[in-house]
Amino acid sequence: MDGEDHGAGGCCGTCGGAAPKPRLQPLAAAEARTRSVFRIPGMDCPSEEQMIRLRLAEAPVAALAFDLAGRRLTVEHDGDPQAILARLVPLGYGAELAESHTLAADEAAPAAPADDAAEARVLWILLALNAVMFVVELGAGIWARSAGLVADAMDMFADAAVYGVALYAVGRAARYKLGAARLAGGLQLVLALGALAEVVRRIVGDATPEPIGMMGIALLALAANVACLVLIARHREGGVHMKASYIFSANDVVANLGVIVAGVLVAWTGSAWPDWIIGLVIGAVVLTGAVRILRLG
Repeated sequence: MDGEDHGAGGCCGTCGGAAPKPRLQPLAAAEARTRSVFRIPGMDCPSEEQMIRLRLAEAPVAALAFDLAGRRLTVEHDGDPQAILARLVPLGYGAELAESHTLAADEAAPAAPADDAAEARVLWILLALNAVMFVVELGAGIWARSAGLVADAMDMFADAAVYGVALYAVGRAARYKLGAARLAGGLQLVLALGALAEVVRRIVGDATPEPIGMMGIALLALAANVACLVLIARHREGGVHMKASYIFSANDVVANLGVIVAGVLVAWTGSAWPDWIIGLVIGAVVLTGAVRILRLG
């Protein structure tokens, strides 16, 4: 999967840390062309990587290398680098051209070896885990009256959507990639608005969540995301998209911990506000990811 990443799933602001040096992954036959490096301050999660890949799907691009920790994108392409920049700017990530130079014929990026079949199997498992946890958390959130669980379920759906789009897009034309992404973005938008509406409804109704059930299901979601990390661990060095998926699941762990902490605070203070706040935060992150998907053109 390409960058899947995560989205909307959203980033919890913890995508930094040491990361292996990114490797260029050719998208077309190598020849003398231009290599441009872009600084993208808003690109720190795999969901943003996926949006950029889809945005550049129809551009004259030969290879891409994502450095999520460094917020940098290296592109091998034909034509003017400003044309590539013009495609990146509408995404709202703050893209700017850092440097650009013409490549000699022997500077083209070599192909990175990858076990595509093994990676695809892992991604199918990730898709299934996130889809199942979406259903479990949504049902449990309604039962436990927890806005945080409902919002986290939407985040699980966003993850599943990113994995699903990437798997569907393998080997297909750019228009199919964009169409699948927009469909996932539309569904994600509806669910994000539903999650935010649910938080507002609970605030107005002064509904206090059940902290034990809230923490129990969040722990289950945490276990699922830790399992995702274990599954991806042996593949994360094999390709940028697998490394991105690893970071994506790591960010989900942080969201799960946020819900658990909110549950502890609800039990301790007797107030529903910690649950409402985490629900609003996660819902807003998922909504932002959906809007960015739908802005792809």
